[in-house]
Amino acid sequence: MNPRKLELQRQVFEREALAHLDVLLRTAKRVAPTPVEAEDVVQETYLRAWKHFDSFETGSNCRAWLFRIMFNVINSKRSNREKHPEIPLLEEEDKQAQLSNVVAFDPLKKIESSQVLAATNFLSPEHRAVLWLVVVEELSYREAAEILEVPIGTVMSRLHRARRELRALLMTNRAGARMADGR
Repeated sequence: MNPRKLELQRQVFEREALAHLDVLLRTAKRVAPTPVEAEDVVQETYLRAWKHFDSFETGSNCRAWLFRIMFNVINSKRSNREKHPEIPLLEEEDKQAQLSNVVAFDPLKKIESSQVLAATNFLSPEHRAVLWLVVVEELSYREAAEILEVPIGTVMSRLHRARRELRALLMTNRAGARMADGR
């Protein structure tokens, strides 16, 4: 590619794609298992986006295009984790001991946004992704379905289940052990 055309493409990429960096990172941090992996996912997303930027149609929804790439990266990493699972560090007895220290939820208390965010960590990755895309990022069901490569009906049912599960988590305070540390 000639240098002038490459420079023009870089400028368009910066204007169109890099403008969504914060949104992608925020979403990746809520969907990926760890903050470090979230940063890796966003970096891989932008590497893939740059590599295939010639296929992007200027003027179309770049944010949705980047989300689709990001969820492809996340699914790829998840698939690799399933093929090569990590050995858990905590024994079952340790997990039970941690859960026994959870304080019961008082329904009359105000629920803080940090508690809601912490509770989302206990949702399945599929439910957390749909909840984040539709509720937080305010994408339409159709956009979320395209990004996640699932039918719209699946997005709707996952969102319903995610909300129901989140309500149950907040009512039973099952996530309470992690709510204190904001994770």
